[in-house]
Amino acid sequence: MRISKLLGERFKERAFEIESQNLMTRGGYMKQVGNGIYSLFTPATRIQRKIERIIREEMDNIGGQEVLFPVVMPASLWEMSGRYNSIGSELCRFKDRSGADMVLGMTHEEAAVHLAMNVAGTYTKYPFMIYQIQTKFRDEPRARGGLIRVREFTMKDAYSFHTSQEDLEQYYEQCHKAYQRIFARVGLPEVISVLSDSGMMGGKVSHEFMLLTDIGEDTIVMCSDCGFKSNIEAAECIVENIPDDELLPLTKVETFEYTTIEEISGFLKVPMNKTCKAVVYQRNDDDSYIIVFIRGDVEINEVKLRNHVKGQVHPAQNVEMAGIVAGTIGPVGLKANCTVLFDRSLKGGTNFVCGANEEGYHYTGFNIERDYGTPEYIDLGKAIEGGICPKCKNKSITVSNGIEVGNIFQLGTKYTESMGMTYDSPEGDRVNPIMGCYGIGVGRLIASICEAKHDEYGPIWPITVAPWQVHICALRSDTEEVKAAAEKLYAELQNIGIEVLLDDRQVSAGFMFSDADLLGVPIRVIISPKTLQRGVFELTTRDKSIKEDIEANSAVEHIDNLIRKLVADINGVADSIK
Repeated sequence: MRISKLLGERFKERAFEIESQNLMTRGGYMKQVGNGIYSLFTPATRIQRKIERIIREEMDNIGGQEVLFPVVMPASLWEMSGRYNSIGSELCRFKDRSGADMVLGMTHEEAAVHLAMNVAGTYTKYPFMIYQIQTKFRDEPRARGGLIRVREFTMKDAYSFHTSQEDLEQYYEQCHKAYQRIFARVGLPEVISVLSDSGMMGGKVSHEFMLLTDIGEDTIVMCSDCGFKSNIEAAECIVENIPDDELLPLTKVETFEYTTIEEISGFLKVPMNKTCKAVVYQRNDDDSYIIVFIRGDVEINEVKLRNHVKGQVHPAQNVEMAGIVAGTIGPVGLKANCTVLFDRSLKGGTNFVCGANEEGYHYTGFNIERDYGTPEYIDLGKAIEGGICPKCKNKSITVSNGIEVGNIFQLGTKYTESMGMTYDSPEGDRVNPIMGCYGIGVGRLIASICEAKHDEYGPIWPITVAPWQVHICALRSDTEEVKAAAEKLYAELQNIGIEVLLDDRQVSAGFMFSDADLLGVPIRVIISPKTLQRGVFELTTRDKSIKEDIEANSAVEHIDNLIRKLVADINGVADSIK
């Protein structure tokens, strides 16, 4: 490819705060069409195809069969599974010209069951896995970060079908390792797998694959002692409350206009872990109120709350309608018409500060069992820095941010049972198959690689996914000798199958190198009148680990050997995953 013909412009001015979005916009990789919707230029498209090839190879290696599901599906499929009504506005619903209800696929469990139904009617067909790489649409309310969080996206999703839980678990482990190999092969061996909440997918066991980065929207809980890892949505919140030697009397104190837990803590000069705060929600289906009492330094985990109440919830509005005194809610004397829940973070604590259900007043010396009774304590909190690890029980929990680049779920029979998919068992019974599903967001993975592999000048693409392997910079291509040498090397490298980008423009060296940095090609070969006088080309790698002069006459062989080494270094990490 010649840069003089390459569609897309590169520019110096910073465009966005998130670095991958900034560099991929400045580098001419993508163009925004609408909120969370992008067109991709040639460099990004080439990266995407290479990632897809790696994914296909690893899926085929574990017995996957590639298929293709439709983007548009009749609503009846989703009504069979129950998700047509249970999923909110993220699912794009519309009517076709005949008035039939339709949906745009945001995931394809229903389509997978529909495809396999009636063609896998006997146990002899099992197990099997089908996968696709397909466009999806999720009407994401918080599109941000370029390709990191979008509404339209390309995804690899796979679905496995089994006759026993044991067989699913064995295959799940195979897929887990295949994912580790995929991320290693694209140049991200640092991706970690963490326990996660299954969410709308259903099932009881799931893992997410996370790239740890400060700009990630997911929160990861890790133990520095035993290696425990979990998404905060699925992690237990375990904290220690050390009882005071003496139980103080319950005392009402005036707190004036102070209402937030931070204000009350400061005004009364008590640490936040000695406060009992109230957080109010409403159920989506009937707007009934839920009050959660939780330790002041712990936040509500809304995923846990939704799972506990078995329904969607939202922050409460107009709480006065339920007899709730906003800003001073407490368990003692609470007369509100609502469901009351106590988080486990309060268990064993003494002498808390809590609301008095009276404007301008709070209680000190609140002791739950003495002043309220013994409630059922439920884990509804987010794990906190320095909390207790649920695995090794040490106070060694750390909290980091991450980008989810893949996920795997053990779905069970959630979809096959609801949609009526069965097979004949060896005993002649009709049985619902057990499913697993496995997803990787391709566009998000591109952005994540850029986020992890860049410097202040541009992306540093790993050789296995780079848009081109070699970038020839022909300085002073208006001179015959430079032009001839660059064209000769360009042709010779292409003839042996090496992907080459040739900058054949008559521009300054600074301009050319700035563009080269933004394009991030792993190997750069500089040809100029000065290098030709010495009979050499200058070779540098984008990560600056190599800078050397190579003999012009043996340049092709030298470059070919370097490419093989760079590829082998990356694949060697993947090959070590057994």
